[in-house]
Amino acid sequence: MFSKILIANRGEIAVRIIKTARRMGIKTVVVHSDADAGSMAVEMADEAIHIGPSPAAESYLVQDKIVEAVRRSGAEAVHPGFGFLSENPVFARRLEAEGIAFIGPNPHAIEAMGDKITSKKFAAEAGVSTVPGYMGLIESSAHALQIANEIGYPVMIKASAGGGGKGIRVAHSDADMAEGFAAVKAEAQTAFGDDRVFLEKFIIDPRHIEIQVLGDKHGNIVSLFDRECSIQRRNQKVIEEAPSPLLDDATRKAMSEQAIALARAVNYDSAGTVEFVAGQDRSFFFLEMNTRLQVEHPVTELITGVDLVEQMIRSAAGERMAFGQDDLKINGWAIESRIYAEDPYRGFLPSIGRLVRYDQPEEGDQGPYTVRNDSGVREGDEISMFYDPMIAKLNTWAPTRLAAIDGMARALEDTHLQGVGHNVPFLAAVMDQDRFRSGQLSTSYIKDEFPDGFTGAAPDRRRLDILIATAAAMNEILTEQSGDPSDRTDWIVLIDRPESPKEPHGVSLGYDEDEALTLDLAGEDRALQLADIDWRPGLPQFRAVLDDIPYTAEVARIADGFAIRTGAVKARVRVLTPRMAELFARLPEKQAADTSKLIQSPMPGLVVSIAVEVGQEVKAGETVAVIEAMKMQNILRADRDGVVKAVGAKAGDPVAADDVLVEFG
Repeated sequence: MFSKILIANRGEIAVRIIKTARRMGIKTVVVHSDADAGSMAVEMADEAIHIGPSPAAESYLVQDKIVEAVRRSGAEAVHPGFGFLSENPVFARRLEAEGIAFIGPNPHAIEAMGDKITSKKFAAEAGVSTVPGYMGLIESSAHALQIANEIGYPVMIKASAGGGGKGIRVAHSDADMAEGFAAVKAEAQTAFGDDRVFLEKFIIDPRHIEIQVLGDKHGNIVSLFDRECSIQRRNQKVIEEAPSPLLDDATRKAMSEQAIALARAVNYDSAGTVEFVAGQDRSFFFLEMNTRLQVEHPVTELITGVDLVEQMIRSAAGERMAFGQDDLKINGWAIESRIYAEDPYRGFLPSIGRLVRYDQPEEGDQGPYTVRNDSGVREGDEISMFYDPMIAKLNTWAPTRLAAIDGMARALEDTHLQGVGHNVPFLAAVMDQDRFRSGQLSTSYIKDEFPDGFTGAAPDRRRLDILIATAAAMNEILTEQSGDPSDRTDWIVLIDRPESPKEPHGVSLGYDEDEALTLDLAGEDRALQLADIDWRPGLPQFRAVLDDIPYTAEVARIADGFAIRTGAVKARVRVLTPRMAELFARLPEKQAADTSKLIQSPMPGLVVSIAVEVGQEVKAGETVAVIEAMKMQNILRADRDGVVKAVGAKAGDPVAADDVLVEFG
């Protein structure tokens, strides 16, 4: 077994590998760029070596720097994590030639399966069901249009060396194809240094299901069953679970057998994932094989009890797998939510900045469910524009799917972030949806359920009760601390949400024999009981038990009330005397500023191009600018006809969110 390994990665996956290495008694070396000098991974590792500037192309992707770091540290092996050099056969072969173990599959397997064009051909030859498409070299946009018409729209445009949801577009017409082909080639070159693109038929209403395989260097290969990864946005996985709610035992067995057969054909000897696109009828087609550890591997670990990082290390060291297929069973259900630094209220645009506050849910056994939180950042850390904006992978396990979902909803409530936009409210909204809870998933789920984007959720009876009770209790605590002499018990709780008119709710407060706060609701013939209140002025989270069910709400004091978020429901709540409530009801609504003539940058980033000039006539839908952020290119289009009055940026300029790029007359 190795005594020291080097981790050629960063963030949460570097932290994840360090934890397993520590448990195995293996010392760790982590490499880092300028941006990651003070990172959690650097703090946790036994050694840290600086390898260059912040851009990945000048640090984490430079093989010479990684090999030199191995030599300097005396490490015997390299774990590449995921992304960066993890699926680069040239890197794997170089390590092999240098006498350094690669904690991943053999270079032949990476080459055969890591390239999506080659893997499609290989899978077809191996008898694996594949999606119709064109795997050859596409020489030009005109060639792509010809192929697309032969396959028939809709067509998926994919970067051959792609991964992580980058370098993918769906074309529904020749116009989409012409624009998408160029965009995917550009993204592929930027992200992977390889602009090759292939095309395949896009399956209508598909599901994304994958099989985790594991092999050793002695010819043993097993399936660790399936994961459902259908909840995606822009082809980036957002919520994953294991096992899939779609599969029955027969389909699960058939998919596993195909995955093992494909892995066996290339003598696969590490952790890898065979991905399938599945129809709602349980038909399935090979999509690609990821010859590395997957981001979503924790859900598999939770239902099987197998540490995949440990098994990768043992395989790389030449050890024989200590278990066989018959030893593996599915135990319970696991859900993973990817917490990203992105603003769901602004089209999920990336958000960079410092994590001013980061309260995480308690890990471990929580009674009905278990929590695991894989994170690579701490309170005070900065979310950089140079890398993927992931903050954490929050996982819950329970004996049943619904219990795991309920556990995730509670764990998300216990997650509090300040300083950057984040998608926790959106994740909470999905956990509450009947469709998600029923398991009726597809890769178009987010588009189907949130066609106009995410604006929050309307409160159901439970969430409304939480808003009322939380605000009333906070007001009671504040008035008691200030020594309010009125001893008032009758209040109006005024709930103000952006998408609805102000809602007044009359409450009468009291205490029962157990000192729990009781709230009689006017005109409803019912009362709420609020016990075990855990809040004091200044705390950003309010914890209590409402009608025997615990909850956590995100709270803040504002000028004339409270800002409260419970799950996906966000509201401004005031606790007023009846007279004051009457006056508030008469106040006019504030009018939003008119920005209809402006094209503003939706995120911090770099201007790739400005497609218009002063005096130019522009039609609605035409491209105005392209902004690059978090390794993704974002096309900005005019939403109205107009004449360009001013241009506020040029190619190469850095811009902040809401900077004006183009103004129309």
